[in-house]
Amino acid sequence: MQSLNRREFMKTSSASAMGLAVTSAFGKSPAETVNIAVAGIRNRGRAHYRNFSRLPNVRVTALCDIDERLFPKAVSEVKEMSGHKPQTVVDYRELLDNKEIDAIAIATPDHWHALQTIWACQAGKDVYVEKPLAYTIQEGRKMVEAARKYNRIVQVGTQHVSDPVVRKGIQFIREGKLGEIYSAGVIVYGHRPDIGRVKNSEIPPGVHWDLFLGPAPMRPFNENRFHYKWHWFWDTSTTEFGNNGVHMMDMIRRSLDKRQHPEKIHCTGGFYVYDSDQEIPNLQMATFEYGDGVITELTVRSLYSNPEAGMKSGCFFYGSEGWMQMAPGQFKSFFGSKDEPGLAMTRDDLENTSFEIRGLEHFQNFIDCVRSRKVQELNADVLEGHLSTTICHLGNIAYRTERKLEFNSYAEQFVNDPDADRYLSRQYRPPFELPDQI
Repeated sequence: MQSLNRREFMKTSSASAMGLAVTSAFGKSPAETVNIAVAGIRNRGRAHYRNFSRLPNVRVTALCDIDERLFPKAVSEVKEMSGHKPQTVVDYRELLDNKEIDAIAIATPDHWHALQTIWACQAGKDVYVEKPLAYTIQEGRKMVEAARKYNRIVQVGTQHVSDPVVRKGIQFIREGKLGEIYSAGVIVYGHRPDIGRVKNSEIPPGVHWDLFLGPAPMRPFNENRFHYKWHWFWDTSTTEFGNNGVHMMDMIRRSLDKRQHPEKIHCTGGFYVYDSDQEIPNLQMATFEYGDGVITELTVRSLYSNPEAGMKSGCFFYGSEGWMQMAPGQFKSFFGSKDEPGLAMTRDDLENTSFEIRGLEHFQNFIDCVRSRKVQELNADVLEGHLSTTICHLGNIAYRTERKLEFNSYAEQFVNDPDADRYLSRQYRPPFELPDQI
């Protein structure tokens, strides 16, 4: 993998400067229609085509999925919401030559995000790509390079950063109201059922298994490796760190204004209680130490749990003057030895945030930037996604190597550790290969 020195890293890590550098003179007026294709129409993809259909002057022009059985319901829903019947596509690559499509929303499994984003940028399409940004750290860096080289608007689906309450909480911390932050942590508690053991079977009619696997190794069809359950296998998953932890670590990193990667990483955990096909852990606990000594933590529990402070997911910040509890749509601050209540806020405390627009802010921000071509106004630019997703990758790599690791933030490589470095990239199954040159 190509290394970056400190100067090069800081140049590519300046979101505002880079955004200004790639701003295009060509955009769309608010009255012009932005045509969107949605790739992956189950779970998050369903939310994508619904939310884009709710925005003014946005048309869901095409739906793409490798499971043709999903098309009838999705097409009917889009037509009912917008009055427009979208076309359907099985092979993502067919979207790239469609001149009518302005942007592609990617809600496919993690292992597809990089190739689909890079291909879209090369084809002149803007991209809204779900979290986690990439399957590997190398992929994330190449996605940043592609967005910059082809002057594309690339938004990452860490939508909580568009939550106005979260944004106010981040501002509160950045303004030093908690004093000097020395530690912050994340909990993600969400029960996941036992997937059991399932035998390989014939590929169901309408399912294009080869396209589902794409860059991942060829495997016999198995329902436990398919819809959503692909999250539980190393070939296609970034674990719950990448699935849900990245949302909260993004909030942590932005609040602390960290523009570099952690330098020391340790992770422990395992797979408990169940006897099933699942490969990834259902308990992970990681610590990340930055160059300035600040330590952050990420804990994910997928079994029964007793969430702290009544939250299933959330962030905790600890400063010299007080501490804060933050979750999507809410935060509370406390001060002094007696935890005296400080500023607290929920969505209901804000004006002009009706129920109808809640949850749409991130999608609207993307469309606004597609029109304006102002990369610096994206709430979750591809570089932000790379910085936050890399934290989760580092935790996974420390888990898989079973030791504490040291990371060179500027080179994006581990220090004298070839074994850990091999997890920075992956082997790609032809012809679904990551290009050497973007």
